[in-house]
Amino acid sequence: MTTDGDFRSGYIAIIGRPNVGKSTLLNKLLQQKISITSRKAQTTRFRINGILTDQQTQFVFVDTPGFQMQYSNRLNTAMNRVVTQSVQDVDVILFVIEAMYFDQRDVEALGILPENIPVILVINKIDKLVDKNRLLPFLNNMAETFKFNAMIPVSAMHKIQLAELLGAIRNYLPVSQPLYNKDEVTDRSQRFIVGEFIREKLFRLMGDEIPYSTSVVIDQFKQENHLHKIYATILVEKPNQKAIIIGKKGEKLKQIASQARKDMELLLGEKVYLEIWVKVKSGWADNENILRNLGYE
Repeated sequence: MTTDGDFRSGYIAIIGRPNVGKSTLLNKLLQQKISITSRKAQTTRFRINGILTDQQTQFVFVDTPGFQMQYSNRLNTAMNRVVTQSVQDVDVILFVIEAMYFDQRDVEALGILPENIPVILVINKIDKLVDKNRLLPFLNNMAETFKFNAMIPVSAMHKIQLAELLGAIRNYLPVSQPLYNKDEVTDRSQRFIVGEFIREKLFRLMGDEIPYSTSVVIDQFKQENHLHKIYATILVEKPNQKAIIIGKKGEKLKQIASQARKDMELLLGEKVYLEIWVKVKSGWADNENILRNLGYE
């Protein structure tokens, strides 16, 4: 039986270049979807804390945007600032890479890590390895690249070795009382998460360029008689982007809303009435005041 003196709590930053599976890892560890995912890079834009509490430990995972060196606008600069700030205030860092892949983008992300915080290398997507014998030489090479405190191969999608990962993390967390209530799963509001669900559908259902020119505002979020009424606006840069998102006879926007509503109902446990509008706001991604109002740090 765990005594109060044995209980550990702490913050764990999840860091890595875009599209290595950081948000999927967070969702699978929590066994609940709080961070959005897609096959496109840079889906995550905000810092999101995911909280997992068991009898011995409270893990507070800090999901961050993928770190990138291409500062195409103030939005990307703000996202990179979230990453660099996040790694300064945690107890452990999970540095996530894809199995058998380590290139200059990973090197650049590794370069922002502070020297005084334990770093665990998480080698994700091992389920995709055809020849498992290649993994050990890869681990040996990674051990020479950086002084990692531990290296754990996992498959976040298939929940392989996640228990081992949690055990490794716990070794580096301080003895402490819980930082959050034991039944909390995230520090973000339901209003924030439903907006992210809409943004996820834009990344999954639209082409390669348009999702990066959009943001989502939740205009109203209210509950009436076991029904959540949610009114949202999708911001775009150009009129032609608005037309593409709406689609012929509104079919594309209906598809976005339908898929987002299903996720919202799972999160909220009740029926959802959802209305979404699309509005052109040129230059929003390069305007500091607009970005601040949208919640970018």
